[in-house]
Amino acid sequence: MIWHIAKRELYDNLNSLRLALAIVLLLGLMLTNAIVHTREHPERIQDYREGVAAYHNRLQPYAEESLYRLAQKGPGDLYKKPSPLRFCAEGGETFLPDYAHCGYHRWSNDTLESFWILTYPSVTSNQNNVRPDVTKVDWAFIIGYVLSLIALLFTFDSVSSERERGTLRLVLSNSIPRHTVLIGKFLGALISVSIPFTLAILMNLLVISTSSDIHLSTEALGRLGIIFIIAILYMCLFLVLGLLVSARVQRSAVSLVILLLVWVTLVVFTPNTLASIAGGPSLPRSTHRLHERSWQLYEELSKEYRSRQRDHRGNPTQKIQLSSEYVTKDAEQQEQLHAERLKQQISQVNRARTIIRMFPGTIVQHLLEVFAGAGFKRHLQFLENVKSYAQQFRQFIVDTDRADSESLHIFGVREGMSQKSVLIEAVPKFEDTLSLSKDFNSAAVDLLLLMLFFIVVLSGACLAFVSVEI
Repeated sequence: MIWHIAKRELYDNLNSLRLALAIVLLLGLMLTNAIVHTREHPERIQDYREGVAAYHNRLQPYAEESLYRLAQKGPGDLYKKPSPLRFCAEGGETFLPDYAHCGYHRWSNDTLESFWILTYPSVTSNQNNVRPDVTKVDWAFIIGYVLSLIALLFTFDSVSSERERGTLRLVLSNSIPRHTVLIGKFLGALISVSIPFTLAILMNLLVISTSSDIHLSTEALGRLGIIFIIAILYMCLFLVLGLLVSARVQRSAVSLVILLLVWVTLVVFTPNTLASIAGGPSLPRSTHRLHERSWQLYEELSKEYRSRQRDHRGNPTQKIQLSSEYVTKDAEQQEQLHAERLKQQISQVNRARTIIRMFPGTIVQHLLEVFAGAGFKRHLQFLENVKSYAQQFRQFIVDTDRADSESLHIFGVREGMSQKSVLIEAVPKFEDTLSLSKDFNSAAVDLLLLMLFFIVVLSGACLAFVSVEI
């Protein structure tokens, strides 16, 4: 009986104008998304390859000169790899840095030079990295805004129109459980909306696959499957929301008005308003203050160094050790200063994103960002990769220096480290990678929230339909 009711709903929807409009709208948006991505992604890949080439070219002359020069100059800029699934979620990538800087040069003379540190371009909280840019026609926009609206248009009159025509009384006069009727209507609407949505996705992927510059790996296809499931779950939420309101009102027109107001409030107005408030420009530590603190630490350390240097003028070994201690401590202080600023900025963005996390549209957009490998969560994974590589690079320097019997093994100064060249093939290379397990951990709470919303609204729709008066 469930499938009989579902087929009846499906046949009614197949003959309706709204299905044709849904097909045209979804196909148009998905094709636009695919065409834009096939034009922009090769440019992003080219920029990334040029950055990686510059990174490799920078390493080679330092490695050929000496281990000390390689250790002192560091690896240079490390670039974030563009995601092939960026067409699924833009995630404000335009406003997020695409590299981390591994370099630092405060002063230079014949005896002492500063060492490289990790620095990070500014990531401050604003509306562009609190939530995705809604002006981009990506899957996040199509699913979050368009698909949810289409789902409401397919269910706003599922119960109220039958009540107006009197057919609901005929259906319920038979010995059919009310929940069976509701589930049948839900499945019919789900299949009806899934047809144009699936067709649009297939056309989107077909156009993207024609580009020789875009390659979707097995992992990328798996991520697309996860994104499709999230979209279906999100669509189900708005389908049952339409059934809930339709069961509570007497007329279809009233149901449509209420659902449109709910949609505007939950999906458009409130999240964007809160994002504007939460993502207002406020720096935990301005660039000017950062530079002031940096020079303050440098001057304090320089004063201490000059004072101690006068006590070791006649002892070359102790002077080398003192210089090593000074250079190392200076690099540690400066890197710690930048790391603290980055931590504050990340904390600020996370607080702003948490404020708008309780809305279904924002939840699904954040989920699509995570599994598409874009947006703020992706940027945090990139920073983790950078920090891990920096540790690996420094450990390589220490191990290589220890292997040189002629070195004094005093890190940080030319006289204390190995002066031999290093094979460029032996130097660790940075590789930016994504981890699906980490993505699942990042998305776990949002997935549970989305499922909880669906269960709550579905329960409400069931209770409303059971108690409906014919």
